[in-house]
Amino acid sequence: MSYVAPLKDMLFNIKHLSNIEQIAQLPGMEDAGFDTAQAVLEEAAKFNEGVLSPLNWVGDQNPTSWKDGVVTATPGFKEAFKQYTEAGWQGLQHPVSFGGQGLPKTIGSVVGEMQNSANMSFALCPLLTDGAIEALLTAGSDALKATYLEKLVSGEWTGTMNLTEPQAGSDLAAVRTKADPQPDGSYKIAGTKIFITWGEHDMAENIVHLVLARVTGAPEGVKGISLFVVPKFMVKADGSVGARNDVHCVSIEHKMGIKASPTAVLQFGDNGGAEGYLVGQENRGLEYMFIMMNAARYGVGVQGIAIAQMAYQKAVDFAKERIQSRPVDGSLKVAGPIIHHPDVKRMLMTMRAYTEGCRALASVAAAAYDAAHHCLNAEIRQENETFYEFMVPLIKGFSTEMSLEVTSLGVQVHGGMGYIEETGCAQFYRDAKILTIYEGTTAIQANDLVGRKTARDGGQTAKALAFQIQACEAELLQNGSDDAQAMAKRLQAARLAFIDVVDFVAGNTKAHPNDVFAGSVPYLMLAGNLMAGWQMARALLVAQEQVALGEDVAFMQAKIITARFYADHILTKVPGLRDAVVEGAACVTAMPLDAF
Repeated sequence: MSYVAPLKDMLFNIKHLSNIEQIAQLPGMEDAGFDTAQAVLEEAAKFNEGVLSPLNWVGDQNPTSWKDGVVTATPGFKEAFKQYTEAGWQGLQHPVSFGGQGLPKTIGSVVGEMQNSANMSFALCPLLTDGAIEALLTAGSDALKATYLEKLVSGEWTGTMNLTEPQAGSDLAAVRTKADPQPDGSYKIAGTKIFITWGEHDMAENIVHLVLARVTGAPEGVKGISLFVVPKFMVKADGSVGARNDVHCVSIEHKMGIKASPTAVLQFGDNGGAEGYLVGQENRGLEYMFIMMNAARYGVGVQGIAIAQMAYQKAVDFAKERIQSRPVDGSLKVAGPIIHHPDVKRMLMTMRAYTEGCRALASVAAAAYDAAHHCLNAEIRQENETFYEFMVPLIKGFSTEMSLEVTSLGVQVHGGMGYIEETGCAQFYRDAKILTIYEGTTAIQANDLVGRKTARDGGQTAKALAFQIQACEAELLQNGSDDAQAMAKRLQAARLAFIDVVDFVAGNTKAHPNDVFAGSVPYLMLAGNLMAGWQMARALLVAQEQVALGEDVAFMQAKIITARFYADHILTKVPGLRDAVVEGAACVTAMPLDAF
């Protein structure tokens, strides 16, 4: 099955929920209004539907291969990557000063969704390059920027993140890779990094590794970690690639999903030390790496939305074609397409509502990012930065967990055929699983939500969001329609449950940490559900206005129905999660360890 970009829904969010015309009033964003967004998205749809989507199944069946240190991409990937870079897609969101197009994240994130729907294994390569670009823009010296950024922004070179080591998974305090200072200001890097996405390949002429390492004599723990640029090939004074650096791929992993994306084991310094260059200051590497990780975490959340969209499209197509049994209401006298059956409709509506809710949330967060980076008013910048930072663990955590449910439902809609690889929907299920793990597991996102985003400020940010949601409830009640009234009822119940949990987290994290963290993931799922539901409530109000104006009535009515479904079938889960968090901690921690 080939991907078809959901352009109408994407443009609806950009126009009505993210307010792209307001973004176009920000300094440097003047050419990024709705017309630009529509033109860019239409071109992106053509590329992703026509070039990347046909390679998705090919990549699953013919994974990237490793032999004698050389990694060869899936047939067709190298040619597609050339088309991708020549069209300027890598530089879409990056500064014009380094050859990018300088478009807002509000547009770029939607293009990213298309890429990941069409071919997630392929899209991981530019996603990691985006993170490397962000880190260098933020903390790189002028010399590093001049050497690397233009080639990264163009896509001629790609970037990686090197955190994980065999003994150090999520615990970065255990990083052992060493960095030995040299007289010329460079460092010799020695160590092993694992799980390095697109850490070696043949699609670009150079790979720029951003590597966490510990400078000789640095403090123990996370305070002694620094960040380095370690290129695959050294860069000559004229900007061309030179001799091979001492970094090599010793193997790639065999995985259950994203098989066309090489996950490399990289060895630094087997032959005297890989030459590396300090990013920013010594011992501040984790701080800089979090810039990459935050960009990547948002991007992984978008991947969850993307894979859910593909699973939904494939399930709808199958449900319209698969003939099985007469409908229970007797509307057909003979067996008909399974989409007539109520439970199949329930599954499809669940898939659709989750996907649209998370897409709306990601779009609104992207707009906040743009305001935080471009608005001249410091107070408005800070408000938007706070909003975006609160949303990142929700978008990463909730959207990826959502994608597992949606891709599982996609298999279920297919019945026994879904379990057969040739059908194709099993690939989405397998691909989706990694999303809840890499760039920080769901539990790590939940820890971030509890510690940095809720307990640290006593729940003030969370309650400010609840106040905005309450204002939306008032609009819904004022609207008066049955759908708006129902949404207001469900949204209010979810908001009150959220406030209870915020109070519990803020009041108990220091005194009773085990009780709070026992419910950290349920809290994340509750908060993500509520925030996506809030955006669906906003969408419902807009859609009703548009119907009254006679604008694209069929689409808007479908949006109203989807929002109502979200309210009645998904938002209703929130109060139960509240009970699990606030009242269920004891039974999580009570079991003696030797009883497991």
